[in-house]
Amino acid sequence: MAKKKDAVDIAAEQRAREQAEVEQAFLKGVNTLRDLIAPSSLEFHADHFRLGTKYGRTLYIYGYPRQIYTGWLSSIINMDEVLDVSMFLYPVDTQIVMQNLRKKVTQLEASMSINQEKGKTRDPGLEAALQDAEELRDELQVGSEKFFRYGLYITLYANSMDDLTFVQNKVETLFGQQLVFSKVASSQQEQGLNSTVPQLMDQLQIRRNMNTGAISTSFPFTSADLTQEKGILYGINMHNNGLVIFDRFTLENANMVVFAKSGAGKSFTVKLEAVRSMMTGADVLIIDPENEYQRLSDAVGGSYIRLSLNSDVRINPFDLPKVIDTDEADDALRANLVTLHGLLRLMLGGATATNTNVTLSPEEEADLDQALIDTYARLGITSDPLTHNSMPPTMADLYDTLLHMGGSGPKLAQRLRKYTSGTFAGIFSQQSNIEINNAMVVFNIRDLEDELRPVAMYIVLSHIWNITRSQRKKRMLIVDEAWQLMKYEDSANFLFSLAKRARKYYLGITTITQDVEDFMGSKMGRAIVANSSMQLLLKQSASAVDVLSNVFKLTEEEMKRLSNFPVGQGLFFAGQNHVHIQVIASQTETQLVSTNPVEQLKQQQQQQQPGQTQ
Repeated sequence: MAKKKDAVDIAAEQRAREQAEVEQAFLKGVNTLRDLIAPSSLEFHADHFRLGTKYGRTLYIYGYPRQIYTGWLSSIINMDEVLDVSMFLYPVDTQIVMQNLRKKVTQLEASMSINQEKGKTRDPGLEAALQDAEELRDELQVGSEKFFRYGLYITLYANSMDDLTFVQNKVETLFGQQLVFSKVASSQQEQGLNSTVPQLMDQLQIRRNMNTGAISTSFPFTSADLTQEKGILYGINMHNNGLVIFDRFTLENANMVVFAKSGAGKSFTVKLEAVRSMMTGADVLIIDPENEYQRLSDAVGGSYIRLSLNSDVRINPFDLPKVIDTDEADDALRANLVTLHGLLRLMLGGATATNTNVTLSPEEEADLDQALIDTYARLGITSDPLTHNSMPPTMADLYDTLLHMGGSGPKLAQRLRKYTSGTFAGIFSQQSNIEINNAMVVFNIRDLEDELRPVAMYIVLSHIWNITRSQRKKRMLIVDEAWQLMKYEDSANFLFSLAKRARKYYLGITTITQDVEDFMGSKMGRAIVANSSMQLLLKQSASAVDVLSNVFKLTEEEMKRLSNFPVGQGLFFAGQNHVHIQVIASQTETQLVSTNPVEQLKQQQQQQQPGQTQ
């Protein structure tokens, strides 16, 4: 009986042993959370470490200037590099600090007395140290300051040792500019890594005495130089989740260019800026080639002017600005003659559908110039500003002048006939019947023929420019699909001249295009970018990224992001600074400015549901 029981126990023990072995084998094959997040390898050296395929290096800060200012760490926080920043603050009992300061003050005063007795010259360093110690004692005594031990460590990451050294030099340069000194944690890279990963371990223990005021200046969540007290909200700074609030009229000029591929959110962003700028008292003028701004115009009570051959809208390019400034009034006629020269070259040659290289000969240029002067003179308008209030001539008057003059006049009149009595007659050959007297005015040119679009954009720009010169007021001019003007030399030159002179008349021009290569391939296109203090680069095609990187000196990381940005994200440049921005809008604003067809269809369906008011 005992033998049978022993056999049963042995069998049970064997089964238990086998089961334990199976469980151990099973557990060996299970990935724990630690296995999932751990790197494939970790290798430490004296001045760097290797984390998988990445290289890293930890620096510590050991020296600070006597005075340090708010936001001194923001340049490091907002670097477009991969780095970890770790801060450790250890409160120190005020009573202990007071005792140590008392001893320090006594030592400093004794040193100064000894120097005076020996007849030595004053030591500015001793005097400054004594003054700082006395001030700190007073502040600690009344409780306005506390005392801390402060440690600041930074771990840098890169794909190679050369890149790691490059990033280290950038960081040390930024620190050195502010008299903040750093060192590599030699032979302590493991402790440095442990001190900067989020596990609350200060293994380096390199600290500096600081009071509350000094430590507060290192607050890491400062905005990246693109936040002002006044202005409009453009979006969120993706570097630090700060708000990008900016007033474009505070820059050297208020011009802006927006580059993006179709569907990246450029119209959404520009319309959002327009409606927010109206809240600050700015008037908004828009050239709309695709009927994208009508809903916004209707919502804010704006004027929507539809230009087409079938509409009753008329704009006379011969209108003269009612300039108040005496000096400018003397040049008003001459300036308009120059503008008309560019327009007529576009109409008579440059804007043909089949040949964009047709130009006027020198003889034709001379005859056209004389015809323009004679056309104004026939109605009593000369360089005398007192004559500028007379009824201006029209394109039909110029046609009649060319027809009855010698030289190449009749041939030019024949080429001009389609705009006076031919296919394109009416819209630009009669007296103007529109007024720009609204906070938002939209000129829609969608229904114009392709051949007439650049001419229409040129004439509308000229009309807006005359109004702008007549009355100085805070205005924004939005030129959508500006590449259509860049195709022709005269219209490109005219847009550039507006961008160059707009600041004088309190005007900010926003130029929008999705054909980056064509725009930047034009000499005038590059000049317009150079005369725009703000730029917004949203998602780009791969071919456009190389072009923009050369112009804006983008880093490799920014180039990678530029072709992969989600809708509404991009690089926002203002002056010499730029940030990664996320454009945001409220639900109400989104309904007004969205051009997403899915969202528009959804809104129409909601409005058509029974029981809802229109």
